[in-house]
Amino acid sequence: MIVTDIKHIGHQVSMTTALKKAIDFLRRPDIHGLVDGKVDIDGQHVFALVQRYETVMAVIPKFEYHRKYMDVQYIVSGEEIIGWAPAVRMVVTEAYDTEKDICFGTVPKCEITPVYLQAGQLAVLYPEDGHAPKLAAVSPSPVIKIVVKVAVNIV
Repeated sequence: MIVTDIKHIGHQVSMTTALKKAIDFLRRPDIHGLVDGKVDIDGQHVFALVQRYETVMAVIPKFEYHRKYMDVQYIVSGEEIIGWAPAVRMVVTEAYDTEKDICFGTVPKCEITPVYLQAGQLAVLYPEDGHAPKLAAVSPSPVIKIVVKVAVNIV
């Protein structure tokens, strides 16, 4: 996992062509005006999911991981906590769904690393990164987030 401000990502991560497309998309000047839903960037190789929601307080955060895609989770406005733990530490509660590329589970509280993100910051989450998004930083609050899905089998 990598956590940084969008202005620093270019020299902190080895940029594949697909990851560069994701970051270039997030730097668009109209990023605040995108409507919720899926946005095509490069077919099934790179696409974005624009989301508006209220963060939640969770006693037992719902973790997830993916095998086919890495997530670039970018906070457009608001703030949230993403719980992080190695995917191998997840106790699976819903088996991996190949079609949806997702597996759900839980992680013991003592093994969760909270990652605080605010507007302009992002987390790059690889298939080995279990993560619990949408958690409230202090109390539930509105967030606009864009998750760019980047296929891991392309350069």
